Amino acid sequence: MRLKPIYYYTIGMAISLFLGFCSPLLPHALVPMDSAQANHLKAYGAVYSLIQGGMKVKILLNYRGGSFLVENPESIPAEKKSLFQEVSLEAFTQEDYSGFLSRSEKTNMGSIELEKVPRVGVYKPPGTAPWDDAVVMALDYAGIPYTRIYDNEVLTNRLVDFDWLHLHHEDFTGQMGKFYATSRHELWYQKRKFAFESEAKNLGFSSVPELKNAVARKIAEFTFAGGYLFAMCSATDSLDIALASTGVDIVDPRIDGSPITPDFEKKLDFSRTLAFENFTLITDPEIYEFSDIDIDAVKEGILYKKDFFTLFEFNAKYDPIPALLTQNHERDIRGFLGQTNAFRRSTIKSRVIILGDTPGTNRVRYIYGKYGKGFFTFYAGHDPEDYAHYVGDPNTNLELFRNSPGYRIILNNIFLPSARKQERKT
Repeated sequence: MRLKPIYYYTIGMAISLFLGFCSPLLPHALVPMDSAQANHLKAYGAVYSLIQGGMKVKILLNYRGGSFLVENPESIPAEKKSLFQEVSLEAFTQEDYSGFLSRSEKTNMGSIELEKVPRVGVYKPPGTAPWDDAVVMALDYAGIPYTRIYDNEVLTNRLVDFDWLHLHHEDFTGQMGKFYATSRHELWYQKRKFAFESEAKNLGFSSVPELKNAVARKIAEFTFAGGYLFAMCSATDSLDIALASTGVDIVDPRIDGSPITPDFEKKLDFSRTLAFENFTLITDPEIYEFSDIDIDAVKEGILYKKDFFTLFEFNAKYDPIPALLTQNHERDIRGFLGQTNAFRRSTIKSRVIILGDTPGTNRVRYIYGKYGKGFFTFYAGHDPEDYAHYVGDPNTNLELFRNSPGYRIILNNIFLPSARKQERKT
């Protein structure tokens, strides 16, 4: 049966009218996540707030873009009704719910109860960086709270205060983001280099690479112990490069003043890494690239209009977590650049699950895996709605991209710690 979309609310009075209809005969409400949703990104924030307030919410996998089912909507507190001023809400009768359950038995649909909200940490340098952080912008726009942390907090074991940790445009190899060739004479680069070197000294390390390696190992320990890690752009590959090169100097002396370890390639330990293996490092600071993990779209001649990737559809009953991470109202997602554009398929460990790629190519954009008791998700690229973001560019105005499928991928990950833990069966 086809469910009946009704009542799309943009003002508080309309919300009150909708909630006034709620009764024991209407035990559910639906936050649609298909094309009927007026603001996909703020829908995540509204759902987060409801769960935080103790309300029961489920995500309906592979049903209308991964819509959310709210139980007993008449109990939504008055102070939370304003959450739906920009977010579409639909009536969902018992008949509608019975129809969903019946269809889910016969088709690739299912549901996960979202039991709690995660404590979110964002690893981000203090002060204003010369680039944006797409995840911070998404969290701010959706209204999802988070705490900023950096090296000192990581090294003093503050990660235990969080369930979910985000990393963005970071360089855990300690090479200053490999901006040496283009920016070493610019004031922002020189200030950042001085700040990083001072921080390393204050924290008891002889160099920035040593400091960042220690931080990378702490982040890996957090994940291994049961944490949820989400990384984008250069944080994805530089984290694994740092882990593999523990105890090995891979940084050019023009950056850290010490020589590279002879035959360092033979001393890399891929058993330490989360997602990647058998990669080749690029140590020349004049080259804006860490390794061959990344496939540069520009060098490969991939044009803006032809840059896309496709989300896989997973079995909602047997692979519920990958299914949750790929819920969207679109399956083909417009690509976007970053220092790490796409992951080379041959460098991805076999146990890692590919969530999205460009069909028929070696370009993988979105991956997920287990690491010890924890989980990680890596998403290539810098900003889903700014194709070629440059240093100093203004922030993306998400009010213009409230239905962005690329940003939805980010926010799907927020609910990974909220989901009832279910082991992957296939």
